[in-house]
Amino acid sequence: MSTVYDLFAETAKRTPERPFLNILPRVAGIYDIPSGEITYHNALAEIDEMATAFQAAGYKTGMRVALLLDNRPSFFIIWLALNKLGLSVVPINPDLRMSELEYLIGHAEPALIVALPSRHAELKNAATSASIALNVIAPNDAIPNPRTDAIVARDQSGQAREAAILYTSGTTGNPKGCVLANTYFLLAGQWYADLGGIGTLSENGERMITPLPIFHMNAMAYSFMAMITVGGCLTVLDRFHPSTWWQDVSASRATCLHYLGVMPTMLMGFEPSPQDRAHSVRFGFGAGVDPNLQADFEERFSFPLIEAWAMTETGAGAVIASATTDRLIGKSSIGKPEAAVECKILDDTGKVAQQGELLVRRKGNDPRYGFFSEYYKDAQATEDAWQGGWFHTGDIVRVDADGNYFFVDRKKNVIRRSGENIAAVEVESVLMRHPEIRAAGAAPVPDTIRGDEVFACLKVANPTPELADDITRWCLDQMAYYKAPGYIAFVDELPLTSTQKIQRAVLKAHAEELMSNPNTIKTAHLKKRQTR
Repeated sequence: MSTVYDLFAETAKRTPERPFLNILPRVAGIYDIPSGEITYHNALAEIDEMATAFQAAGYKTGMRVALLLDNRPSFFIIWLALNKLGLSVVPINPDLRMSELEYLIGHAEPALIVALPSRHAELKNAATSASIALNVIAPNDAIPNPRTDAIVARDQSGQAREAAILYTSGTTGNPKGCVLANTYFLLAGQWYADLGGIGTLSENGERMITPLPIFHMNAMAYSFMAMITVGGCLTVLDRFHPSTWWQDVSASRATCLHYLGVMPTMLMGFEPSPQDRAHSVRFGFGAGVDPNLQADFEERFSFPLIEAWAMTETGAGAVIASATTDRLIGKSSIGKPEAAVECKILDDTGKVAQQGELLVRRKGNDPRYGFFSEYYKDAQATEDAWQGGWFHTGDIVRVDADGNYFFVDRKKNVIRRSGENIAAVEVESVLMRHPEIRAAGAAPVPDTIRGDEVFACLKVANPTPELADDITRWCLDQMAYYKAPGYIAFVDELPLTSTQKIQRAVLKAHAEELMSNPNTIKTAHLKKRQTR
């Protein structure tokens, strides 16, 4: 078995009449698509037909197709069809806006973009600005020929062949393109199938529900791959709706679910209801639950939460999960590394310590097995990340005397808002394009619901509350809504080093102090997901 398509086809032949995808009526209404279940047999027929159409139009191994489809099931059908032909997909976060789209298209160099019609004009403009001449089509449109010179991926075969590029926020500028091979996805599915403990999956018809975005590795590599590995059914929601969550879980007949830390916090805010236990869920899998709420959540909703750690770069090559019956509930524990994973913790001096930066690798002859293949067009960043033969995660953890690992904080200069990693440098680079802004610094400040919120310290000529609102609205057209400032403070100067770099620790502390300053303008109410 060499590809994701191979795995799917094998499962479809073994369990043809089982449901593969489940579209709830509420989600179908939002997306204007049919509701109900799609069997493995019918999905395979559609995938093969689409692969034939792409092949006839001239699409070949080494090309990429970008997909902007929200959480629609057509994403998986198109991905598998392209995977069969040896093409790679570039999932596009629908929250991205003009400057971000221009960068992504210019960097990934897709042969074609398949997207929602409402985004076609914007994507075409972004492609033109990036000097990439390509077509943008809707999922059911006739497939045009690929753009010229569209073979851009490395010439690899089998499991090593590129299957996707996922973009993840960096700490020094634009997002990095993580090249993910078929190996990455196949191992993720097998890892989940073999997890065991309270996360045991059977091959008798598991049903999983996720509200997480399928353009991220959690839903794409874990939820999706786990289900096709064990012949299960996946229900993907358009997004997380707290008020209807338990109705959706019950209607999906889910046996397991995926979550992010903000979800349990929000669900615990509702009054207890009979719906709290009107489900068939055996476990939840995710990260970031408030340790003070975990025990109460599990008692109220009657299933355990498996807290885990992984990154887009590590995939299942190095993942840690607290799935054993002796897990430490409410302690921010991510469990113990499995036998196939090697971990090392280094302090700021580079010495092995009980608390410090987590370094990981795969045991055996191939320490990068299951990890991302490379940062696309950035060999130096790839080698820097693997300095000394270990992948440097940028996450701070600690380990106790029994070998349990605990997540502490992020060493990297990343703002973590509602599960999204936001690079402060990226926010600053967009802010600096605004004609009124002379200097900009972005930092995280605490938010009781979202974890972090974006705080911007700006230097302008004529500061006013109206200007703060105008800047935020302008940002919403330039970048994903969650990256825009939730607070703006106008300052005379930014804290800089002697080489004119922002002193990050000082800026963060200053931003937290400014939270209580009456002159700080809260703009978070303007940050709403755009639907166009």
